[in-house]
Amino acid sequence: MTTLDYAAYIAGLPRVLAGAGTLFRDAEGRLLLVEPNYRDTWILPGGTVESDAGESPRQAARRETAEEIGLDIEPGPLLAVDWVRSRHRPPLVFYLYDGGVLDAARLAAIRLQEEELLSWRLVHWDEAQTLVSHEMALRLDAALKALAAGRGPAELEDGIPQSGADGPS
Repeated sequence: MTTLDYAAYIAGLPRVLAGAGTLFRDAEGRLLLVEPNYRDTWILPGGTVESDAGESPRQAARRETAEEIGLDIEPGPLLAVDWVRSRHRPPLVFYLYDGGVLDAARLAAIRLQEEELLSWRLVHWDEAQTLVSHEMALRLDAALKALAAGRGPAELEDGIPQSGADGPS
């Protein structure tokens, strides 16, 4: 295969988007959610992996957290990987990392990225489910179960645990 053939082959491969986010909690176990100005539901700090810049999902989660809430924290273990289908864009692979428990000093240091975010808050799981999208609730549920069980990341497709993972709650 020539270099030109290989380039054409690569150009013809399907495209997949990648995103990454971080799940932070406080000492009471509440989840940190942010309110974006570009959608109707709350989300976790996170965003798109900038693969053209050579960024990995872990690096993206850290960068997005620093940009969105002003905290530069190395993400902990991977909690979930979600393959998300859509009719309106290429598939998305979303990586969700454990951000750990934020103490009072770190919570006080949160500074929102005003171009994208309206507010942030700490909420218990039952309230979080009413604020986030259905898909995000499924992903969060699987991530929280993986965190509580101390096991490896949940493998999800559209938020639903796959083979070897716990079934839906």
